Parts: sequence; C-alpha cells; structure tokens
Amino acid sequence: MTAADLIDSTGHWRDSLIKLFFPTMVACKILTIYIPQHGREDHMIWEFKRSGAYSVKLGYHLAVTVRRSQNPSSSSPSQGSTIPHSVWKRFDMQLVLGAPQVPCYFSFGDSIADNGNNNNLPTIAKANYPPYGIDFPDGSTGRYTNGRNIPDFIAQLLGFDNFIPPYATARGQDIIKGVNYGSGGAGIRDETSFQLGARISFNQQLQNHGRTISRISLLHGSPTSAKDYLSKCLYTVLIGSNDYLNNYFLPQFYLTSRTYTPDQYAEVLIRQFSQQLKTLYNYGARKIALFGLGALGCIPAVIDSSGGTTCVDSVNAAVQIFNDRLKPLVDDLNSQLVGAKFIYLNTSSIQSGDPTSLGIQFFTEPCCQVDSSTGLCILGSTPCSNRTQYAFYDAIHPTETVYQAYSIRAFDSVLPSDAYPMDIRHLAQL
Repeated sequence: MTAADLIDSTGHWRDSLIKLFFPTMVACKILTIYIPQHGREDHMIWEFKRSGAYSVKLGYHLAVTVRRSQNPSSSSPSQGSTIPHSVWKRFDMQLVLGAPQVPCYFSFGDSIADNGNNNNLPTIAKANYPPYGIDFPDGSTGRYTNGRNIPDFIAQLLGFDNFIPPYATARGQDIIKGVNYGSGGAGIRDETSFQLGARISFNQQLQNHGRTISRISLLHGSPTSAKDYLSKCLYTVLIGSNDYLNNYFLPQFYLTSRTYTPDQYAEVLIRQFSQQLKTLYNYGARKIALFGLGALGCIPAVIDSSGGTTCVDSVNAAVQIFNDRLKPLVDDLNSQLVGAKFIYLNTSSIQSGDPTSLGIQFFTEPCCQVDSSTGLCILGSTPCSNRTQYAFYDAIHPTETVYQAYSIRAFDSVLPSDAYPMDIRHLAQL
C-alpha cells in the first residue's frame, strides 16, 4: 500500500481506510495532514532524520561522517571544532519538526469548542453520552459531534501530542500546555441560554482562566515568567452563536429582539465582546484568533423551527451584521493594545466552495436521531453509518468531517478573504 492508495479520486483522505489500517491516534494524525487542492510545490526534507527535519547538529555529524569516509586517517574532527552541547540543544529545540508551534493553547467558546466542561452541570446542554463520540478515541467525552471538534484539530495542527484538556478536569502540570474552557450554551451575554440550565458564559470562562493563570504563575515561580510564557501561546475564541439562537431569536424567553434592531444588537454584542477580549489581553494573551459565526439560518434545527425547508434568511442576515463588525474590531484592538495580535477568521469565506468536494451529500438532515425539543442526539440511538457524507451530526452541530475541513482552512487559509490579517499558522509563528 502507498500513500496514494489512502487518497480518493477527489484528492481527500479515505477516512474509513485509514481508520481501518492505523491505530486511532496515528489515524487522527494522518487525517489532520492537509492535502493541497491547488498545486503547491513539494518541500525539501532531510532524509537523515526520521522526522524529516534538518538540524545543524545532524548536518555537522553527516559532514564528519563523509569526511571520515573520504579520509579514514581522520578519526575525529580537528581540535577546537566541537560545539557545546547547550548550543546543539538550542538548535534541536528550534528546528525539530513536530514540536508544538506554540508552548500552550487556550480555547474559549460554546458547544463548538466544549470537550467536557458541561458534563457534570445541571443542564440540557451536554453531550457526554452515545452516540456522541462514536468516532472519537475515548468515546463520549462531551464533544457535540461524532469525533473531534475544532480545538482538537487546531491542537493537532499546532503539533501537540495530546488534546487540550477541559477546565473541569485539568489538573497539575496539565494546564501548562493549555486549557479548553468551552461550554455548551455559552454566550457573550451572561443570560444567554438560561432556559437550557447551567452553562459557563464567556465572562465566567475568563474568570476560570484567571484562576488558571494564578496556578501557572505558581508553577513558573513568578508572574513575570508566566506572563512572558503566556504571551507566546495561542488563544482561540468561538462564541456568539447562542446569543442569537438562544437569546435574540427566542422572544418567548428574552426581550432582546423587542429591545434592539438586528443592527443595534450586533453593536451591543461587539461592545461587550471588545471588553471581554481586553480582559483576556490583560491576562497575558497576545496571539488571539476570533472565529466568525456560521450561517445559523441553515442549521437543521432552525430550518425545522421555521416550518420551511430552506435556510432562514432573516437569521443569516442578523448574524452577518455581527460578523461584519469583527474585522474592524480586530483593527481596533490591534491598534489600541500594545503587542496585541488579534486575527479574524471569516467563516463565510472558509465555508465557501462546493461541499460535495468533501464527500458530503446530506446538508440539512442530521446523522443521528434527534430530540425535537433540543436538537440533540437521542441517548443510545444509532447514528448513520456514512457519517463522512453528512454536514450535521445532530440538528445543530456539524460532523467531524466539516470540523476537519474548516479547521485546516482556518489554520492555513486558501483565499485572502479566509483570514485577516493572517491565518492561524502565521499567527502561531509570530
């Protein structure tokens, strides 16, 4: 079998074949490798190291080996030509391929990001039961999909060996590599999703991050050392959807749609969001990626509640007003805050193109059997077997296939409109 056998006719990985022949974690690693669809040149690799990465140390040793083969009488390099071990170590740390591109990764958000923080909360918004996680190595962990979610893919693309732990269970040295604060139902506004039960709003997630920072400071020995460390980490924020779906467009529970026009509501959200992001900055964050909202009017639950069969334009239009304010928000924060490097990931652009190229054939039908009152999978129900062909796993959340394609393009943009002023890969390298 060759690598070509693992790629289908459309230029995408054969998920089922890879999962069949490789251990789960190896398969996960392979599936995060992006296959260019637009003819990029190959990259040079260093064949004398298993990882394919060149290091000066290995180059030096190869030169010595070649020299010895050409001049057997020379059994060692000339006196004084050796380089101190500490220098080699520094080169290796910087050049070894596969080492994480950032020292730590912190994720904030709603159910798109949640990986277990809601599991023990008294709430409807939880996904720690089958059939959720049917394709995830550890089964049902609290992720609202069949496999990995966006923070999982971003962590793998950054080079982390393990997934970032949820705040609810992160202990000891775990927090040094990062924490996931995501919570199903969370919003920019504190009252958002109150009808679902307990949830951890963005404000509360920031409070939890403050506690994490205190613990990291203790582990580092000083706040100054911790602040320098945290400035090199990556932060992603995926939030705002519930402020529409579980607030503005639920007039039976909330007054916001009667208080604000869509334009006014977007402005109110952006003002509060801006203050929250400044709080995150004050905690030491510098590399921060903001994800725009998706076409919420096209998710199955919204289409079903409208009584129609197509996307709800009024919902998409309201959400777009919010999205249109994120790029100026990034400019404002980058100009106001010293050393800040905020970026905006344009979901509308990232999701553009023909989804059938991903192998998706079902766009508005959920893969699992759903509870009509919540839009979530029914406990113990049997999901579809052809999960890679579905855009949505339940009536609200995308499948792993969609998350994977989205994450790869957010990490390494295809169009100039995908990310502003840069994508995650370039942000991590700063």
